[in-house]
Amino acid sequence: MAIFKGAGVAIVTPMKEDGSINYEVYADLIDWQIREGTDAIIAVGTSGEAPTLDDDEHLEAIRCAVSAAAGRVPVIAGTGSNNTAHAVMMTKESEKLGADGVLLVTPYYNKATQKGLIAHYTEIAECSSLPCILYNVPSRTGCNLLPETAAWLGKHVKNVAAVKEATGNISQVAQLIELADGSLDVYSGNDDQIIPLCSLGGVGVISVLSNVAPRKTHEMTQACLDGDYAKAAKMQIEALPLCRELFSEVNPIPVKAALNLMGWNVGSPRLPLTELEDHHRVSLEKALREYGCME
Repeated sequence: MAIFKGAGVAIVTPMKEDGSINYEVYADLIDWQIREGTDAIIAVGTSGEAPTLDDDEHLEAIRCAVSAAAGRVPVIAGTGSNNTAHAVMMTKESEKLGADGVLLVTPYYNKATQKGLIAHYTEIAECSSLPCILYNVPSRTGCNLLPETAAWLGKHVKNVAAVKEATGNISQVAQLIELADGSLDVYSGNDDQIIPLCSLGGVGVISVLSNVAPRKTHEMTQACLDGDYAKAAKMQIEALPLCRELFSEVNPIPVKAALNLMGWNVGSPRLPLTELEDHHRVSLEKALREYGCME
C-alpha cells in the first residue's frame, strides 16, 4: 500500500530575519497546504534546506510538521545522508517523533557504487519500521540509483517502499517500473514530468510547485489517478511556465522568493544559497500571477 498517492509537497523551511527557523509560519504553511488538498508533507528535504540545518533544528522541524499535520495527511521526514550511521540515527529519531515515512537521498559527494547503495539503504531501512522512499537525483548527488538496484531493494528489503525519481530520464523511469514489477511505488521528482511518469504507472509527485499551487498540483495528479490524462496533460502544460521559473536558479531559492511574493514571509535561504536575482524575480512574479497564485 502506497504511503500516499497524489501530490506531496516538498515543503520549504521558513526562516526569520536572524536566520533561525520560523516554526509558527511553518505550522501555518502546513495547515494551508492540507486545507488546499496536498496529499502529504515532505519535511526537511532539498526544498527544506536540510544541508544547512543542524540535527536539533532538523528534528524540531519534523516534530513541528507532525504536530501541524495532526494526522490529516502523512508526514515524510527527510533523513537521508551520505553518512549511513547519521541517516540511521535521524530515521530512528523521526520514527519516535511520529513521522509516517522517510525520504532517503542517495549518498552525495562520496558517490557510492551500486553495491554500496544496497548496503546503505538496507541498513537504514532495517533500523526502523518506517516505509522508506529512496530519492534519486543525480544532478545534485553525482550518484545514480540504477533501476536494477532500486528494484532489487524493493523486492528484498521489507521497508523499501518507493522511489522519488528526479533523473529527468523517462526511459530510466520506465525501466524501473518494469523491473520493480509492483514492488515499488514511484513518485515524480520533477514537476514538469508528473503526467509522463504517472502514465507509466507512477502514483504521484513530490513537488516544489505544490508550495505555491497546492490545489492545482493535487488536481493535476488526481486527474492522472482517475485516468483523465487529457485533463492532466492540459494542466501540466499550463503549469510549465511557472515550473521553469521555480527552477530559474537552484531550488529552493526561487520557491522561497515566490512564497514571499505571495505574502508568506518564509525568509531567505541560508548560505551558501542567496536571494533570487532581480531579473528572475520579475519573471517569477509574472508567472505566479498568470498561474493564479497572485492577484
